[in-house]
Amino acid sequence: MFIDIIKSVVYGIVEGITEWLPISSTGHLIILEKLLPFSNMSEEFIKVFNVVIQLGAILAIILLFFKKIWPLKKDTEDGKKKIAFDKDILSLWLKIIIACIPAAIVGIPFDDFFEAHFHKPIPIAIALILVGIIFIFVEIWNSKRKLDKKEIKETLKDITIKDAIIIGLFQVIAAIFPGVSRSGATIIGALILGLTRANAAEFTFCLAIPTMFGASLLKLIKIGFNFTFSEGILLLVAMAVAFITSIAVIKFILNYVKTHDFKPIAYYRIALGIVIIILSITTNILV
Repeated sequence: MFIDIIKSVVYGIVEGITEWLPISSTGHLIILEKLLPFSNMSEEFIKVFNVVIQLGAILAIILLFFKKIWPLKKDTEDGKKKIAFDKDILSLWLKIIIACIPAAIVGIPFDDFFEAHFHKPIPIAIALILVGIIFIFVEIWNSKRKLDKKEIKETLKDITIKDAIIIGLFQVIAAIFPGVSRSGATIIGALILGLTRANAAEFTFCLAIPTMFGASLLKLIKIGFNFTFSEGILLLVAMAVAFITSIAVIKFILNYVKTHDFKPIAYYRIALGIVIIILSITTNILV
């Protein structure tokens, strides 16, 4: 049990890092499952674990972005304080919900099919490499194109309904292929639409709240809450570690994108994908 708790801590750290960096948390957890398996844990629990662990990361983004996403505010009218709705935040939530719809339409009915065919090392490696290459090309293209001030979208208010729909369509790709990365796909879409890196990251983080919560809820409904006491402990430990790690990583990314691009992350994706392919072909480590 002690060894499995240590492993759970490792899983939480990996989730907290990879959920927010555009390098595919699901892909990393699937590979980690091959390299660092739990002892005597059912296959069904592992499926739940790899998804529900995301709840820790969700709590981190809710804590850090609370003022940006909480629509209720105190207002004063005729000298009386009352509760009112922030129209800008309500508008943001409308865009978030719209952006979630395409992935829900595709992901919910076909989740089992995607899991059976694409949650494997080689498909993950291919997705890591391809999206890494796309990141490089998008960054090069983005640095060369000239946008006027009206076309540059620096804040969440600047994102339109049309932008939300397009970003949501990019998220569909991540719903199908685990190595793509939900944040990676949505950030690429956002950059193409003219969002700054910081704004693209913020909208992606906000979009993660209903997306990840919905995925966790769906998995729990399908498989159930049939945990043993020890399995529940492992899940709670991993979620707590993911929460703490996520806070640090989110703050890091928001500062990083102010002065850096995503090319280093793209190079990491490509290198990792190549390593996975080599290990899959030459060894039995990832079988």
